[in-house]
Amino acid sequence: MSVAIPETMACVEITEGGGLCIATRPVPKPADGEVLVRVAAAGINRPDILQRQGAYPAPPGASDIPGLEIAGTVVMGSGALKQGAEVCALVTGGGYAEYCTAPVPQCLDIPKTLEMDEAAALPETFFTVWSNVFERAALQPGESLLIHGGSSGIGTAAIQIAHALGSPVMVTAGSDDKCGACEVLGADLAVNYRTDDFVAAAKDFTDGRGVDVILDMVGGGYVARNIKALAMDGRLVNIAFLSGSRVEIDMMPVMLKRLTLSGSTLRGRSVDFKAAIAKSLKKRVWPLIEDGQITPFIHATFPLAEAAQAHALMESSEHIGKIVLIT
Repeated sequence: MSVAIPETMACVEITEGGGLCIATRPVPKPADGEVLVRVAAAGINRPDILQRQGAYPAPPGASDIPGLEIAGTVVMGSGALKQGAEVCALVTGGGYAEYCTAPVPQCLDIPKTLEMDEAAALPETFFTVWSNVFERAALQPGESLLIHGGSSGIGTAAIQIAHALGSPVMVTAGSDDKCGACEVLGADLAVNYRTDDFVAAAKDFTDGRGVDVILDMVGGGYVARNIKALAMDGRLVNIAFLSGSRVEIDMMPVMLKRLTLSGSTLRGRSVDFKAAIAKSLKKRVWPLIEDGQITPFIHATFPLAEAAQAHALMESSEHIGKIVLIT
């Protein structure tokens, strides 16, 4: 049964002054290997804020409409992904809209236990966490993980995945309430970075040896402190630099402790690269979601027309977990 697809759609555009406004655009046409999705919900992420501010432009060929993760219904299929399939997808842009194209390999079935808004909170955060913590840093069961920004969308995902896969988890967060929420999600220790020293806490947490892996989105002065907090053969992965990317560090402990310092971005990687992550998530993490061990933590939802208010909430850092737009 065919689905009527309109010529135009509502979407969110970035204005010249760095604001957001509702606009009307043509419905995008999928390229070979892509599907067209009628978007039900779209997750909001820090890269969207940076893009709006002019600090993180869309890669060549990507839509200039913000939005890196969606959930919805396929209205124009491709290959094995047929019309009517309900999917969540990682996209390079275009998510803040009623319709969005997505590469087939970057689409995943919506776990049967989740609603559309919850599914929209999965792709960007879960792809990022899996790629950096479990592939790049190669966290193993029993190894300890320190997550900075534990109450963020990335943090709440990383806590749950690492906990479910058998790693002791420590996090930092900016209030006692946020620390409490992280502990409910599975963190073994939550440190309020405004009142406590996370380096000393990490040593205590690991009986003096230091943590095995650190996932950091703060940067700045945290980098040197992360090096102190790491164990022998520890791995530090930076995925953002909210406190600045220019740092001064002593490389001697890096050498003496055989540390690995790494970083990555996901948006510009190839479809094949992201497809490999999708396969791993479907095999290792989706079953954990479907049996209730992992649930996306949604702080708030906003209608598409209130994208600016949603961004303001994220910039305030008063949220815990994910913020989602409903189309």
